[in-house]
Amino acid sequence: MRVLITGITGFVGSHLAEYALARGVEVYGSSRWRSKTENIDHVRDRIHLIESDLRDLSSVQHLISVSSPDFVVHLAAQSYVLASWHTPAETLITNTISQVNLLEAIRSHGGPPPRFLVIGSSEEYGLVYDDELPIRETNPLRPLSPYAVSKVTQDLMGYQYFKSYGLPIIRARAFNHEGPRRGDVFVTSNFARQIAEIEAGRCEPVISVGNLKARRDYSDVRDIVRGYWQLLENGELGEVYNLCCGRAWAIQDVLEFLLGESPARSITVRQDPARLRPSDVPALVGDNSKIRAAVGWQPNIPFEQTLRDLLNYWRSRVGAPRA
Repeated sequence: MRVLITGITGFVGSHLAEYALARGVEVYGSSRWRSKTENIDHVRDRIHLIESDLRDLSSVQHLISVSSPDFVVHLAAQSYVLASWHTPAETLITNTISQVNLLEAIRSHGGPPPRFLVIGSSEEYGLVYDDELPIRETNPLRPLSPYAVSKVTQDLMGYQYFKSYGLPIIRARAFNHEGPRRGDVFVTSNFARQIAEIEAGRCEPVISVGNLKARRDYSDVRDIVRGYWQLLENGELGEVYNLCCGRAWAIQDVLEFLLGESPARSITVRQDPARLRPSDVPALVGDNSKIRAAVGWQPNIPFEQTLRDLLNYWRSRVGAPRA
């Protein structure tokens, strides 16, 4: 059994590689020439890493030919919502063209096509009204950022290629997920890094924040990759599934929990206007009943443990003592 993970050097890709290797699967991954490999250095000698530019069709055709996968998980993307406001064209091109090239390369490769998991996002739902919570897969898609628009495009493209060409495609809409190795441009990881740096005496006891009122449905990345794998193996082709916990955390609550885990005292919280988005999704809380019924998946790791693991990850990075 072979799996191709695009974006394997990233946060989720590295955790999925670990999960697949533990199951005895042969793991191939795509990376760009400038990709940092620190997330996969501990498993680098157990995976096949292939340099590829997913925006170039010939490069993607080579990737598919060399890896000849049974499963494909397309994780590579411009995944930072705030950055999509500054580079909307690049976000749309990168996220859309990369998936088109993968699907076209699979179509032209010959032989039985691999089962393909399209990685969507809860951001696709965008503007959600209170009477629509918790969010089901049938909820209207009202994206509120260029990133969200790009993920809607990938999602619907997956459905179109399933219907038009019969490719074995499953679609996943993962809600927020965190854990060790999360990039510090994302809010929970950014808070944890700032706290760890304060504990290590590297900066003043001030934490910069954006919008603390938004409410998000958080799961652990290790639960999410388990869900991705269960969908690859047993998800119904053409269908879309929410991966979520069903519980909302306000960003304020996340910050207060992390501060409560720190021995550092008298930390000032200061809002930074640069961290605010032109429009933000007020609340995203999902319903995971469809995936539970389909493959039996549900989150197992309490989010409090996820946050502790994330904080300890940053403590190890910056040299702060672990709690």
